[in-house]
Amino acid sequence: MTFLLTLLAAIFVLGPLIALHEWGHFIVARLCGVKVLTYSIGFGPKLAGWTSKKSGIDYRISALPLGGYVKMLDEREGEVAEHEQHLAFNRQHPLKKIAIVAAGPIMNFIIAIALFWVLFMTPSEQLATNIGQVLPDSPAAMAQLPAGDKIVAIDGHEVQTWEAINYRLAGRMGETDNVSVTLQSQASLQSQSTSSPSATGLQTYQATVTRFMQGDAQGKDALTSFGMLPWQPDIAPIIGDLSADGAALRQGLEVGDRITAINDTPVADWLSATRIIRDSPEVLLNFTVLRADKLVQLQIMPQGKKDTLGNDYGQIGAMVAQSEIVIPDAYKTTVVYGAGEALVKSFEKTEQLAVMTVSSMGKMLSGVIGLENLSGPITIAKVAKQSFDISWEMVLSTAALISLSLAVLNLLPIPVLDGGHIVYYLIELIRGKPLSEGVQMIGLNIGLLLLAGFMVLAIGNDISRLF
Repeated sequence: MTFLLTLLAAIFVLGPLIALHEWGHFIVARLCGVKVLTYSIGFGPKLAGWTSKKSGIDYRISALPLGGYVKMLDEREGEVAEHEQHLAFNRQHPLKKIAIVAAGPIMNFIIAIALFWVLFMTPSEQLATNIGQVLPDSPAAMAQLPAGDKIVAIDGHEVQTWEAINYRLAGRMGETDNVSVTLQSQASLQSQSTSSPSATGLQTYQATVTRFMQGDAQGKDALTSFGMLPWQPDIAPIIGDLSADGAALRQGLEVGDRITAINDTPVADWLSATRIIRDSPEVLLNFTVLRADKLVQLQIMPQGKKDTLGNDYGQIGAMVAQSEIVIPDAYKTTVVYGAGEALVKSFEKTEQLAVMTVSSMGKMLSGVIGLENLSGPITIAKVAKQSFDISWEMVLSTAALISLSLAVLNLLPIPVLDGGHIVYYLIELIRGKPLSEGVQMIGLNIGLLLLAGFMVLAIGNDISRLF
């Protein structure tokens, strides 16, 4: 059942993105006067479809849902009647060819911008960007970032949400350098809240990161790796329930036990306990718990699990006792933008993520970050399914990110991808004639090998994350 739901989620998210990508090629080809023969979602054998009586175009859904294609009249792929030669793709001016090929990725950029626009216009109550906790022995701790101060910029870029902070930090993955964090002090925030005149209270700190989010921090999110977290509720580390098949129950933990220390590290709240447990898959931990006014020593080994992206984490099968969570007003904010400001924000976010995607690819090729970060269709499907489990906003956000990734990937200058074809037609525009068929075939074969290699690596990474 889980597999079926994951498959349906992937189809629901990816299907429209692929269809609209191909529609971009399709509509611009027709506007440029090129005859379209086939519009297909998927590759391989035809599963369903129809042929338009008016245009003769074969609309189809094909068996392999890893993309799609628009087949146009082309003398390189078969004989073309003399009266239709002016409708053939290969007879078009290079600028028309570039427009047709670029239309698919451009459509994916438009989709991403539109989805981000909707999300920015949706009012949402979020945690304010005040630092709730600074983790010990972290870059944030070394830079002496004060808890309670409000984060207003990362590397000079204004940030208004923790998501924006996370993206800015994630963009520094693999780097060894200083990260600039601009904070507004608690005193100035309190002064503003009482309408008293004061200085801005802004101060910029330099936090040094080394191979950020790599090595021992591999698999951790950007905020945890950097060591500054949003406000978190102070939940007492008291066991409220235990899973029947969990390590906690097997090793003697009981409902009502209060965890006071793990491996001699004092535990003051539930989130501190879960952080140690999650970071210790298949590692034997020494628990000190308070039970009926007596300290009890237990040894528990968290079971190794994998998250959606294949990162290992520990789990003992213990749930906290329920308690009411009240977020202090100082740590709450409502984020909402008007239509115009939201559109500007959506363009800015699309640009930022596109640059970060290209930068990450460069880091992989140069060895700054590992190739294990590359994901394939299985991970995409799992992320799509997970987004449906959270909220409709998360579904739209996931779709926007995937659409943006499709746009960037398709524009890579690799033959067989749209970007490779654009390079061919730019050369044709400069030379005044196309490259020879032999040169294009060599490029095509190289592109196919590169693409096949990336796909094998990505799917291999996906499979390794499952086990």
